[in-house]
Amino acid sequence: MDFAIVLALLPALFWGSVGLVSTKMGGTAAQQTLGMSTGALFFGLTTMFAFVMPNHYYLGSRIWVVGLLSGLVWAMGMAFQFLLFKQMGVSLGMPLSTAAQIIMNALLAAVVLGEWTNGMMWLIGIVSIALVVLGATFISKPDKAAVEKSNLDAKGIFYLVMSTVGFMIYFVLPNLLSKIGYISDDIKSVDNGIAYTTAIVGPQGIGQFIGAIIIVLVFRESKLMFGKASFKNIITGLVWAAGNIFVFISAADPSVGQTIATTLSQLGIIVGTFGGIYILKEKKSSHQMKFIIAGTILVLIGAMIIGNIHSFA
Repeated sequence: MDFAIVLALLPALFWGSVGLVSTKMGGTAAQQTLGMSTGALFFGLTTMFAFVMPNHYYLGSRIWVVGLLSGLVWAMGMAFQFLLFKQMGVSLGMPLSTAAQIIMNALLAAVVLGEWTNGMMWLIGIVSIALVVLGATFISKPDKAAVEKSNLDAKGIFYLVMSTVGFMIYFVLPNLLSKIGYISDDIKSVDNGIAYTTAIVGPQGIGQFIGAIIIVLVFRESKLMFGKASFKNIITGLVWAAGNIFVFISAADPSVGQTIATTLSQLGIIVGTFGGIYILKEKKSSHQMKFIIAGTILVLIGAMIIGNIHSFA
């Protein structure tokens, strides 16, 4: 396998492990978000001082606005995803969250950013989204012998929607602000875009940390802020940050590019789903496992088609 593709697959390993690590570290959703954002802040500041500033990349006020805003909405998405994992379990919450993100990011790219430019791309895109939806439905199918005990309830759906909205804005905001001219093409195009994406990381880490503090206050958990679980979840943040840096490296590699790098990063569904089952011991019947395997395959196929949709342009 090409080394560049191996690097592009590493974010899936790290990001797919976030739910597993955070569950092992324990704590409330607010503590997990705070701990994770602290790790992300450390990574962001390290990137800014060790890479962005030495290379004299642009760090003007508009970069700070983009970074801070995306960090704030990321914190919201992460908090609700942790609530989702607690409500549904990682093996169910991770595939649903991943599927929702793939679908919404694809639709945003098509409608808001205008990346689907002809009828064939729309046809392929709709088919791939249908595969993802069908796959997510299979993965989330409850045991036929215990439907009444399913964790797929209204509260879980609410957490899923809110986490998807947070991550959706987090992903689309940098490109959207560039598309509408808030960030100029001259800034975005430096070093094939890596200057822009890495310059955002420092301000983004600060926004993530501020957002996590707000989450702690909203959840009325200020007394738990400095609890052991908050510090343990810094490890979760470092795991997430490791995936983040490999996404940047892969996206900047001309042989991989942004679309493939982003799509492959979503394959953490495999790690999250099967890690939840075999590492966290989340019980599934043989009937459910058949649907989980089939659903995972369908989601992967749909994700790969979306990732290569520009070949139909």
